[in-house]
Amino acid sequence: MTAHARAAGPGYFGPAVEDKFMADTATDEVRVWLVERTYSDDEQNLIILTYATTDGERYFRKERALTSFTDARETTAAVEVEPTNLGDVDDPDQRANYAAEAKRMAEVHDPDDVI
Repeated sequence: MTAHARAAGPGYFGPAVEDKFMADTATDEVRVWLVERTYSDDEQNLIILTYATTDGERYFRKERALTSFTDARETTAAVEVEPTNLGDVDDPDQRANYAAEAKRMAEVHDPDDVI
C-alpha cells in the first residue's frame, strides 16, 4: 500500500480505480453508465438508452432510431456528459436500481466497451 493510499483512508482504491468512476475533471463532464435499454411505446423503431451515475442520483437519457443510414451504431458502457444534461432520480427505488446497475457496469466494463 502506498503512503498516499494509507493517508487517504480505508475507502481509497487508488487513482486508476477512482478515475474509472469519477468525472473527468479537465472537462467537468460526468461519467454515467448504461443502466437501461428500452423500446419506446410511442414511436416505432426508437430505442431509449438510460445512463446513470454510480450513486444512482443522476441520469442521462439518449434516444436512438433503430433505422439508420450508417452502420456505426455502437452503444458504449459509459458516456461523458455535461452536468447540465443530467436529470435527478427522485424515486428511491429507481435510484437504488440505477446505482446497483451503474456500479455493476463500472466493475465489469471499461467506459468505451461496446455493449
